[in-house]
Order: sequence, then structure tokens, then C-alpha cells
Amino acid sequence: MANFQLEQYLSDSMAGLVKSVFLATRQNPKASAFFAKYAFASKKAERIRSDLLKNGEHIPLFLIASITSSCNLLCRGCYDRVRAYPKIISEAPEKSGVAASARIFPVPFRNLGYAPNTARVCHNEMTLADWCRIFCEAETAGVSAILLAGGEPLMRFDVVEEAAKHPAILFPVFTNGTLFNEKHCALFESFRNLVPIISIEGDSNQTDDRRGKGVYEKTKEAMGALAKDGLLFGVSITVTNENLASVTDQNFVGELKASGCRAIIFVEYVPIEESGLALDDSARLLLDERVGDLRKQEDMIIISFPGDEKESGGCLAAGRGFFHINAAGGAEPCPFSPYSDTSLKSSSLREALRSPLFTRLREDGYLSKEHSGGCVLFGQEPEVKSLAQQTE
Repeated sequence: MANFQLEQYLSDSMAGLVKSVFLATRQNPKASAFFAKYAFASKKAERIRSDLLKNGEHIPLFLIASITSSCNLLCRGCYDRVRAYPKIISEAPEKSGVAASARIFPVPFRNLGYAPNTARVCHNEMTLADWCRIFCEAETAGVSAILLAGGEPLMRFDVVEEAAKHPAILFPVFTNGTLFNEKHCALFESFRNLVPIISIEGDSNQTDDRRGKGVYEKTKEAMGALAKDGLLFGVSITVTNENLASVTDQNFVGELKASGCRAIIFVEYVPIEESGLALDDSARLLLDERVGDLRKQEDMIIISFPGDEKESGGCLAAGRGFFHINAAGGAEPCPFSPYSDTSLKSSSLREALRSPLFTRLREDGYLSKEHSGGCVLFGQEPEVKSLAQQTE
């Protein structure tokens, strides 16, 4: 019964999201036409998931795929950077402008995830053929959305182009926005299932302080180019004690809306590097209250993570609602719990969902525990690591 309720919650949420996007793009014929077709595809995907559930196989509504571990920025407080590359966590962000060339930090697949104490020399990121197979398997299984992340996903433009070929799946592309060019805009204009989500930290000072001098201006240029072409885009904001008040202010949100932004994703800061930035209980309540007010005041898509998980009865990781695929193919519970006992280089998507690690996390109550901020499983890292060691 719990599975049915969760599935219904997720399906209703996706239906509401598609409806909101359709309404937000009603002045844009191309976008509206795509989302009308996508609504039909979502219903078909829901039926596929429902049929599989009757046979005891739960397929999540969406996936998170980090298609590369490479990035052209070195942001202060970046979760991926801190977890994968602890030797450089004390380095400040670039102060002389956006990095002129990409800094490549490949992440190897190991049964225990990113293995922070291991040297970062590896060349085993997933191939284009690997991702093509995964996208096809996801569509066949009824997955409706795959969030493309990194690193910086535009550094694997071949994978983004492959994603465009699957119109039944919505692909939000989480990008730092500094690499945008005409080629990217042309692809997003031609394939509306690709939706750019640009990461910012707030205003120019807040963004440049954590991401590097000149980054905010680059993101504004990217938003301007997308708006000029009439493309749907959103922003992702990491919420900290430093920016909570400003990024949830109605004037700030109104400015984003005026720039063409139609979706905002608020993500609580995971306290891995600077614990003082993490929200406490009172700040989390304030975030919930402000997000609720913004939803009433603005006709935008506004999502809060993990705040919105509360309605689902607990954490959605490990396949309950989603799971994470790292750049080298490791199937992980979520990006903030980088442990795996299964590689998608040698296993199918549906096999990964039945992995011993995911099964234990779902069935033994780990996903329903209380947490002190950011992520349920992040607060249980020793336990998750131990389970991964036991099941490898």
C-alpha cells in the first residue's frame, strides 16, 4: 500500500509539473506543442510503471545522471569537488574570472563510490554508447525524466545530443551556464525535452563569491540568450544560511521571472565543507514558509529539495523515487550518498534497481529516518558505506 501511495504521489506531482510548464509556455507555440505531446508520453510511462509494479517491480519516476566529472569551474563549497578531491578543498574560487580552460577531474567507479582518499587519475567515464543504452532502457521501463548533471554536463555535449533523441523523456540539464554558445541554444531550440537549469547562488556578489569572479555575468548572458530564443529555462539555487533570506525574497524571484526564468529549484546546502552554511531547523521552517508563499504569488514552477520529499513519506533515494548514476556508471542511492555495489557498465537499469544495497536501504528503514539537514542518507554515511561493503 505504501508503494502505491508513493507512486501516486510522484505521478500526481509530475502531472502537476507538466501542467504548470504547459501553462507557463502557452505563449510559445513550439514549447506548448512539445509539452502537450510530453503529457501524453507521461501517461504512457505511468501505465508502464503501473504494470511493472503489479509484478512487484517498482520503477522510479526519474533518475539523476552525472554524465561527466569534468568541470570548468572550481567553486567554493562544491559537494562533488569536496567529496572527490579532498586535497584541494582549501583552495579559493578563481578571482580573476571564469577559468579559461577546463580543469578535468575524472571520477573512477569503485564498489565503494568516489573513494575520497584515492588519487584522481582515471579515464573510465561512461561512453556515449553506454548512455544511449541507459536512455533506451529508461524509456522502455517508464522513466519520465532524467536530470543531467556533472561536473558540467555541457562538457559531454555528445551525451546531451543523444538525450535529445528521446522526446518521451524530459531532460533538465543542470549547468553552470558559463559555456553557452549558439550551438547549445540551437539544440535546446530544436529539442524541447532539453530544459537548461542554470546554477546561481543569488545576486552577483553571492554567486561570484562561491563560483568565481565574472561567473554571474556569464549566467546572465546565458539566460538572456535563452530568453531571446523563447526557450524555457530554470535556475538551481543552493540555499545556505548566508543567502536564504535574499534568494527567497519576492523581489529577487520577480527579477528572475522578468529575465525569462520559469522554474526555480531550491536545494539545501549539504554540510560537508562549511558546516556553518547548513540550515538549522528554524531556517528550514522559514524556507518551507517562503517557498509556500512564492508558490501562491508567482506562476512559476518552484521546487524545494529535500523539503518536498516530506509529503512522500521519506527519502526518495535508492530507487523509491530516483537513484543516481555517477559518471563512471556506478548506481548510487543519491548524489549525496556516493556508494555503490553495481555498475551500469555491466548491469541493466532494472538490474541496478534490484541491487542488494538499494534493497537493504529501502526495506530496512534507512530512508524513513529523521535527518539534521540536506539529506537523510548523508547523515547515515557510515551505515551506508558499511552496507555497500557488505553487498559488493
